[in-house]
Amino acid sequence: MNDYHERLANMLMDKNQQISYNQALTWVELLWEDFEATYAKAGHEYRGSEMTEKVVRQWIDNYGAELHEFVARNPKYKHLLQQNNRTIH
Repeated sequence: MNDYHERLANMLMDKNQQISYNQALTWVELLWEDFEATYAKAGHEYRGSEMTEKVVRQWIDNYGAELHEFVARNPKYKHLLQQNNRTIH
């Protein structure tokens, strides 16, 4: 799964120049887990990592450029997505 996450994190960094690699990876992990949990709660059969990657890839394509703005609107996630002293690529 690390390959999926790394590939998606790099894709997100290409879409959004405002976030670091660690933030991109955190976003990918959050989106990945959210999709799989929501899909399972809805009673759907697990369709594999390829399906999850496809959905997360679509979310990144559609919303990736604005994800850094999420923290301003949702302070409860701030600790997960803070820049701190991390280097932005």
